[in-house]
Amino acid sequence: MKTVEMTCIVCPIGCDLKVTLNDEGHFVSVKGNRCPKGEIYARDEVTDPKRVLTSSVKVVGGKMPLVSVKTDKTIPKRLIRDTMSIIKSKKVKAPVKIGDVIVENILNTGSNVVATRTVKSDE
Repeated sequence: MKTVEMTCIVCPIGCDLKVTLNDEGHFVSVKGNRCPKGEIYARDEVTDPKRVLTSSVKVVGGKMPLVSVKTDKTIPKRLIRDTMSIIKSKKVKAPVKIGDVIVENILNTGSNVVATRTVKSDE
């Protein structure tokens, strides 16, 4: 058995978690969480960590050259490099509204890349 200590980042409380893994590295249990979300976070973090990804996308014909974007759900950390390659290759035409979907279901994760601000057209 192995114990991994971590701090939960799901909410501002920041519970100190102790995660127990078996000899094969599989999740066994978690202690220290004050809510069920802490257990879910701990399980994901030791088996397949996920993150919300933030970045920016080029805007054509906009008052600003870039629009900030983020994934609307967490994606596996192991896919961040591939996700960034897709985001880097994207260009959107102004106007862009906050919440516009820039990339739908990126890498079949169920997460969309969405605009986090509005960029008006330069016309």
